[in-house]
Amino acid sequence: MAEFTSSSITIEAAPDEVMAVIADFARYPDWTGEVKEAEILKTDAQGRAEQVRLVMDAGAIKDDQTLGYTWTGEHEVSWTLVKSQMLRAVDGSYILKPAGGGGTEVTYQLTVDVKIPMLGMIKRKAEKVIIDRALAGLKKRVEEPK
Repeated sequence: MAEFTSSSITIEAAPDEVMAVIADFARYPDWTGEVKEAEILKTDAQGRAEQVRLVMDAGAIKDDQTLGYTWTGEHEVSWTLVKSQMLRAVDGSYILKPAGGGGTEVTYQLTVDVKIPMLGMIKRKAEKVIIDRALAGLKKRVEEPK
């Protein structure tokens, strides 16, 4: 697969708090712009999602997709495409690292391969928009007053 598009943000919360929001798929429609529905189809022995069905609307890309999730330790999750109507492949990850002052540096990496022809430059721009929106939404969701 092609190179990842990647971006990072610092969130004023501990890594465990950030990962709790990332792992709460049922709430994705509340804070991600693109996810309209999320349904956990399969969980692992720890109760973490292994397969999630997402109904997406990212402007030019509207899709009903299933992603497979792999949890590495407490601060990293990655995903790959299981099935999709519009996409040939998806590989992504969130990697969390403690930052100064009790915050967390969150790095989101993503690469998407669509079934329809799309110029590489346009595809990378779309990946960047998805990443930046997701990171901004995650930051807002984690940092909002409880």
